[in-house]
Amino acid sequence: PERRPRQVELRRDCPYLDTVNRQVLDFDFEKFCSISLSNLNVYACLVCGKYYQGRGLKSHAYTHSLEAGHHVFINLQTEKVYCLPDGYEINDPSLEDIRHVLNPRFAREQVKILDKNKQWSRALDGSNYLPGMVGLNNIKETDFVNVTIQSLMRITPLRNFFLIPENYQHSKSPLVHRFGELTRKIWHARNFKGQVSPHEFLQAVMKASEKKFQIGVQSDPVEFMSWLLNTLHAKLRSSKKKNRSIIYDCFQGELEVVKEIHRKHLVDDEQNGEAGSQVETTSDGMVTQTSRVPFLMLGLDLPPPPLFKDAMEKNIIPQVPLFNILKKFDGETVTEVVRPSIARMRYRVIRLPKYMILHMRRFTKNNFFVEKNPTLVNFPVKNLELKDYIPLPKPKESEKLRSKYDLIANIVHDGKPGEGCYRVFVQRKSEEAWYEMQDLHVTETLPQMVALSEAYMQIYEQHE
Repeated sequence: PERRPRQVELRRDCPYLDTVNRQVLDFDFEKFCSISLSNLNVYACLVCGKYYQGRGLKSHAYTHSLEAGHHVFINLQTEKVYCLPDGYEINDPSLEDIRHVLNPRFAREQVKILDKNKQWSRALDGSNYLPGMVGLNNIKETDFVNVTIQSLMRITPLRNFFLIPENYQHSKSPLVHRFGELTRKIWHARNFKGQVSPHEFLQAVMKASEKKFQIGVQSDPVEFMSWLLNTLHAKLRSSKKKNRSIIYDCFQGELEVVKEIHRKHLVDDEQNGEAGSQVETTSDGMVTQTSRVPFLMLGLDLPPPPLFKDAMEKNIIPQVPLFNILKKFDGETVTEVVRPSIARMRYRVIRLPKYMILHMRRFTKNNFFVEKNPTLVNFPVKNLELKDYIPLPKPKESEKLRSKYDLIANIVHDGKPGEGCYRVFVQRKSEEAWYEMQDLHVTETLPQMVALSEAYMQIYEQHE
């Protein structure tokens, strides 16, 4: 026989509503029953904050309501609130704020004016926070994830896309949905706490990356950023043919790569040749391949630091202008590579992305240990004019060349290679102020402090 849906009485007046304790509610953790560890049909007790399964006669939530005398439960999936053991549904507008914290929502109109908001929000615990500038819990060595998320929260079109779940409801990937939830929690103006714990997102990352990235193991934000963008793209793209997604719309640019390689190395190299490459051979056995390669981030090589200390027994920290290290992409400077085979490479940017991610290759691994290059890069915080640095493609007649960029996020590594920790400087659009974020700590800072930092990964935004 078919199961008939239970008839549930709907009541407005529930004598237990004043037992609801908003201070203990925390919806940042995985939605598992605290007893059976099942994630099906889970309710949160609104009195003590614990999660229990079911609400039928022998269920854990029902038993809890009798044993503890806690009577108000919310279904974490449907957001309906019930009084147990009586079993009626409570319809009371005073519970709306709890639903908003469980699942923050944004109307499209709200999203449009988000960057105009200069108001601080006050959380229930009395802390003040700026929506979008919320500290993230470091669960255990997960600062590499936190700095990546905080940087991506500055990418306006990406953030706006993820604030509206309809945009990605077709995706079956838990990673996509958890990233969307996290985005909505960070930008929500009515949180109960002035911080967010990215716990569920991290669980999705561990699963999707098959433990390549995990809680308790420090990883590199450059590798994580690259993995995350590529994975989100693969899970969101419209179709294999079109290969478009919000990720590619924001970050994808294109390089022309000219590769000079000796004919004897060509055999091993044929296997991984790019599609659409042209090949020319010169008399001395050198082969030149030209191909177009899309990119999501550009790696910049730092000059090697001096080996010797000066007379004062101090290492001078060398400095290099961004201008010098961007020459790698001027189409003339030769970069020698040894993997997969010895070759001379020349790179030229032929399509600029809306958001350009640069990373300075600070860490080099040799057979024994990882070394960190301390060279400081001098970069402009505003108005990086790329056409002064590298030759750029001529725009079509109807378009203007958009080659000016502003820095919006700057990730820094402190400490020794292989350990240490990450923090990030991000810009808040509404008042163009800079903030330094390290896990739960969010402090306002000056653009000069950003410019003096030892940059590791940066995101620049193209001028309109």
